[in-house]
Amino acid sequence: MMTPKMADQIRHMEKVGKLAAEVLVEAGKLVRPGITPNEINQFVHEFTLSRSARPAPLNYHGFPKSVCTSINTVVCHGVPDDRPLKEGDIINIDVTCEKSGYYGDTSRTFYVGKVSERAKNITEAAEEAMFKGIEQVNPNATVGDIGFAIEKFTTRKGFHVVRELGGHGIGKNFHEEPFVPSFGKKGRGDKLRPWIAITVEPMINETAAPIREFDIPGSTIKWYDTSDGSLSAQFEHTVLVTDAGHQILTRF
Repeated sequence: MMTPKMADQIRHMEKVGKLAAEVLVEAGKLVRPGITPNEINQFVHEFTLSRSARPAPLNYHGFPKSVCTSINTVVCHGVPDDRPLKEGDIINIDVTCEKSGYYGDTSRTFYVGKVSERAKNITEAAEEAMFKGIEQVNPNATVGDIGFAIEKFTTRKGFHVVRELGGHGIGKNFHEEPFVPSFGKKGRGDKLRPWIAITVEPMINETAAPIREFDIPGSTIKWYDTSDGSLSAQFEHTVLVTDAGHQILTRF
């Protein structure tokens, strides 16, 4: 069920969204050649706790870390480890905070030092694809409108959307209805309602090769990568549907 938020709930969502954006920006400042994803994870964990909040990924369905770090060919749910980042890498940092019983979810893809034009192109396209989707968010829209806009833009840029994964409702739960795909047809799918919150988070790949799924030990969460070694990039915002349009709750 898509349950509209009341005024006090929206205030909590605004606060946790702002916090998630702050954590992401500060974590991004650490990105450089030589740093490890585990060091980023430790920073996110401690910084979130210092703001009287909780890093939501930790122990979520057994996920072992406080943040997801997806590098180069990893589509999403990358598990931080001790392998140092290298010049030319791209890394998606996916932050979710829980505070006062509400969740804020956001991610962006960062450059590690100087990167190739290839890496820049897909990263820039992923960010713009997210905003193309967000532009469609209003109380008269459907999730198909969002997906159609994302896929149309992505295809024109020569890239490919990931269809198996997408955005979701969010609020008092990390994941709620509806599913928000990065493809679709106008007017199709779940209709948005005023005062619900969703994430818009297109994952786009360089090629249409199938993605591969891998187990995370001790967890029911999977991580994914491109099967042909092509690059993948992602951006994400938590967005509130208002009575007249939308409000981005996790603006960087």
